[in-house]
Amino acid sequence: MKYSASFKIWHWLNAIVILGLLGTVFLRKTFLSWRTNSELIISKLSEYGIQITNDQAVSIAKAIRAPMWEWHIILGYALAFLVVYRIFLYFTNQKNKEKFSELSLHKKGVEVLYYIFYTALFFMTMSGLVMVYHEDLGLSKDLAHTIKEIHEFVFNFIMYFVVLHIGGVVVAEINDEKGIISNMISGDK
Repeated sequence: MKYSASFKIWHWLNAIVILGLLGTVFLRKTFLSWRTNSELIISKLSEYGIQITNDQAVSIAKAIRAPMWEWHIILGYALAFLVVYRIFLYFTNQKNKEKFSELSLHKKGVEVLYYIFYTALFFMTMSGLVMVYHEDLGLSKDLAHTIKEIHEFVFNFIMYFVVLHIGGVVVAEINDEKGIISNMISGDK
């Protein structure tokens, strides 16, 4: 399959943005966890004879990771743009698209998975924007928190999809679709 230059650009920008977003979440859950770091801050400061409350340590730990969340939001805006651009590409580049009914069962499954992925990306961008602008939209903190929980749940699908996508491309390259990777990079098979 030949990919248009505009699709290739979208694909690689999307990959960079999604990996960046996944990276910020990984940092949040590991090295920049406010729970772990607040305990570390209390412990290290007490070694120097400085006592602070748990709330103060949490405040410091959250301040340390705040720039990472700024990057998460910036990458979220980039993802929103890329989702809109992908929708545009979908409706303007239909000429080389195989009909769904002509696809093998495997290809139909892959196609359905991509539609689920695009739907998840659309949800992630919309829910992310709603979380950032929940006060401007007049939404309660409780509703924003519920949206955040769903946003984090759907993140798991995105994470698994990325692993499945990379694995699937490697398997396809090794088996029946030789040149799929080089085609996505340079257009050569």
